Amino acid sequence: MDDSSEVEAYSSAAAQTYLNAVDDTLVEHALKLVNGRERGSALDIGTGPGQIVTKIARRLEQWKFVGVDRSPGMIGQAEANLTSEGGELASRVDFQVADGNRLPFPDGSFDLVLCNSVLHHLAEPKKLLSEIARLAGTGGAILLRDLRRPGRFTCALHIHWHGRHYSGVMYRLYGDSVRSAYTVQELKRLADSAALPRTRVFRHRSTHIGLERPIAL
Repeated sequence: MDDSSEVEAYSSAAAQTYLNAVDDTLVEHALKLVNGRERGSALDIGTGPGQIVTKIARRLEQWKFVGVDRSPGMIGQAEANLTSEGGELASRVDFQVADGNRLPFPDGSFDLVLCNSVLHHLAEPKKLLSEIARLAGTGGAILLRDLRRPGRFTCALHIHWHGRHYSGVMYRLYGDSVRSAYTVQELKRLADSAALPRTRVFRHRSTHIGLERPIAL
């Protein structure tokens, strides 16, 4: 998402009730996976305008967070949103322009690695999964979630129904994303080919699928 109109469309849609509610379910999922750990560090790959990082940071008050995105426009929006939040969040949240396939952090740097709605954009998704495995190490929690692609006979209806909350550019982006996303079976095959111990495929309602792993106790 480097085009300025796409950044604007995504940012405005993220402020709406529906997308906020979708983000909230991801936040609650992440909190379950860290299992009450009081302190830690978390990475959000493909952070966009940073709304998910900010929401989790409010809940995990002694954690530090890094959000990365390839788009300078998205990182600029994330930094602006963080500034508008005020308070102490800025001391615990850092946004950086970076490629999720090649990140400048040591192995095992994070206790939680998040990635939301990025996988379907990638030509070589195994590179991202390998990077997630490297950065989470053997004990870190992993939460990767993406849209689910339905069967070809129901895809158009699926996009029409679940995309009814969007319009214009955002509706087009949503449709393109669903058509590029994975089925449950495809994600299972991809996960099986990656070195992600203790990770399992999950399904969230009819719209999302992903990979999850709880933090090691």
